[in-house]
Amino acid sequence: MSNTDSFIDEVNDELRRDRLFAMVRRYGWIAALAVVLIVGAAAWSEYRKAQVTAAAQATGDAILQALRAETPAGRAGLLATIETNNPQSRAIVEMLASASAVEANQPEAALAALQEIASSGEVPEIYRQIATFKILTMRDSGLSVSDRRAGFEAIAQPGSAFRLLSEEQLALMDIEALNPDAAIARYQSILQDAEVSADLQQRALQVIVALGGTPDLGSLTTAGN
Repeated sequence: MSNTDSFIDEVNDELRRDRLFAMVRRYGWIAALAVVLIVGAAAWSEYRKAQVTAAAQATGDAILQALRAETPAGRAGLLATIETNNPQSRAIVEMLASASAVEANQPEAALAALQEIASSGEVPEIYRQIATFKILTMRDSGLSVSDRRAGFEAIAQPGSAFRLLSEEQLALMDIEALNPDAAIARYQSILQDAEVSADLQQRALQVIVALGGTPDLGSLTTAGN
């Protein structure tokens, strides 16, 4: 390589370095800002996770403290004082409060706790279904027979976790309405359902026989097998 070629290469290297330094001076703040934003976002995420964890632990501790109360009324009172911004935690607290209120013979408080869950659009659907089912089965719900039937029919739709249990309640309402044929037909449908549990299957068999019907066992399989 000639001296001229070597000199040209050195000049080119210097030019490239100059351009690089110029770009760093001109746009380096963007890279620095990006690093700051990334680090800041990671720190904020960890902070939020710590807050959520701390809140969940505080709610759990408060629930355990409430459940240590000696009387159902005491448990219900302490559970009613627990505050949480988490919809799922709120639903769990209200469920426990309702159960304690029932034990304490406070049906109005029990109903109010369940209605709080059932009417909330923030809690998961399964909690709303549980609360609605419990309300419909409460003796002191204040609902008419037609309202209860409409409620059970609403949660007896395909895909509902309480579909078959609601069907059973509707069959019991048919019996109360002195309509045994409708009850037998509904229990027979429950009996043949692929998702029926062993306990519900057994209850269906017993009620069909008690009502004077003959269970259709043609395609019946043991639940859980």
